[in-house]
Amino acid sequence: MAKIPDLPEEERPRERLARLGAAAISDAELLAIFFRVGVKGANAIEVGRKLLHKHGSLTDLGGLSVKELSKEHGLGPAKAAQLIAAFELGARCANEKMARVPMNSAEAIYEVMAPRLGHERKEYVLIVLLDSKLRATRTIELSRGNADTALCEPRDVLHHVIINQATAFVLVHNHPSGDPGPSRQDLVLTQKIREACEIVRVRFVDHMIIGRPSDAYKSPYYSFAAAGVLA
Repeated sequence: MAKIPDLPEEERPRERLARLGAAAISDAELLAIFFRVGVKGANAIEVGRKLLHKHGSLTDLGGLSVKELSKEHGLGPAKAAQLIAAFELGARCANEKMARVPMNSAEAIYEVMAPRLGHERKEYVLIVLLDSKLRATRTIELSRGNADTALCEPRDVLHHVIINQATAFVLVHNHPSGDPGPSRQDLVLTQKIREACEIVRVRFVDHMIIGRPSDAYKSPYYSFAAAGVLA
């Protein structure tokens, strides 16, 4: 494949981004802009494509450690660390956005939580405390498990809601497998929390499971509120 400087100007990633905007270029092109140069026999775009093909997606790349990324041909420790930093910047931007956007729909919740949890290889359970306008005031990590499960009990959730005097909250956790479908344990936990919230009169806005975008699943997330479980 030709080197990027040898490509027609309209095909070069940086020029395409400047002309069309970042949203208009592919994941491989974004990685190429970050890498700047390729390796022998492959330009930076091809390096990006091979990484995405090997690991599946940007989300999967974001779940790798610096040590794992640095072993990839064409990266090394410095670029691996820079790439991890880029993913972390994206997650922190999402956190800042969360404080401004009302968490009043499944789509809004997913948009701000997916960058934080979508790439994780372990299962995390987070509680997002909300104000009266359903804007996030604080995010608390309730538990962190292995690749299969993370423990959480209704009392753990309500403890943080009550001591922080929150009027509402969203519970969010991820499925490292990528399948957002709820387990029996997820359903039972959600029902128990809903019943407890009725007693203490706290609004349980949603329990969302974050998966990964895939043709194998109808949606990259599962919303208990949208499914009518919290009605």
